[in-house]
Amino acid sequence: MMDSGTDVHVEIARIQREIKQHLGLKSNNLVFEFQKHEGKVKLDLITINPRHNQSFLFHSELGYDKLDALNRMWDYVQSYKDKESSYTIQWTTKTDRELHTSYFRAKNVLDALDKLYFGRDMNQITVFSVVLNPTA
Repeated sequence: MMDSGTDVHVEIARIQREIKQHLGLKSNNLVFEFQKHEGKVKLDLITINPRHNQSFLFHSELGYDKLDALNRMWDYVQSYKDKESSYTIQWTTKTDRELHTSYFRAKNVLDALDKLYFGRDMNQITVFSVVLNPTA
């Protein structure tokens, strides 16, 4: 928790840095998107795959404010591998036709597909396979 002398923006930047470091992603491959949602703040954490230059939803959290949403995301990031299954999805877009392989952590198949389709027209993507990866 913050004390009254802490600058909220400094704290937000610190937590964002912790999340990026924990995930091992470069700053330009991770986007923190905040928006108002039913009186709360929704945080969508979006990853950008530099290989095929596509963005995907990593996870969404709802909080009372930006800091609360970020703290919830930080909690999720530290434990998601223990709570969610790993999926491999093979897909193409209507425009490039190249077969892409992407990996998602999700509660179930529908959640994995939601992360793939996030922010894009479902009619522009063809999914060829969704595989639940075996646990190690």
